[in-house]
Amino acid sequence: MTDLPENNSIWLAVTAIAAELRNGDRTALTRLYDVAGARLLRYAETLTKNRADAEDVLQSSLVRVARQSHGFVTADKPWAYLIAVVRNEAIKTVKRRHRRFSLQGLLAAWRAGACPVEQAESREQVHAAIQKLPAEQAEVVVLKIWEEFTFAEIAALIGESPNTAASRYRYALEKLSRSLQPLAEEVRYV
Repeated sequence: MTDLPENNSIWLAVTAIAAELRNGDRTALTRLYDVAGARLLRYAETLTKNRADAEDVLQSSLVRVARQSHGFVTADKPWAYLIAVVRNEAIKTVKRRHRRFSLQGLLAAWRAGACPVEQAESREQVHAAIQKLPAEQAEVVVLKIWEEFTFAEIAALIGESPNTAASRYRYALEKLSRSLQPLAEEVRYV
């Protein structure tokens, strides 16, 4: 298990589940949902901007993995593979419904300790700021900060160069910094 982000339990858990599934343990699919379902749903909702569509995406993604598990169980990085499956299903869903591909903020479920701001109003401000970002920038922010992907992994997922992924991330952070400046000052004095 080389090249996994340090201290990232989701990468390790999904890799272990892929090994169990490879060894014929079909109950591993239930554990996959238990371990990764909420995060995959959050990512799908980011891409579809719609909870119901995100739930459909999650279901179709897990069905795809169950029916065609070879790609998942043989992947060098099963978590990245799973994220790619969800991404592809989300894009199909959005195209099928003739909606413009965009991203929604991803702050309904905060990672423990990821942000000192815990008030609902503050989360809503950050959520709104991410919604205002261009879709390509918001996607990179989500993958980099919440899913702890490297720029190389993000680039492979979105079909762009690592430099493009890094640029989108940098531009997004600049915009977020400007739009969230009042919140940052408020937190500093609380």
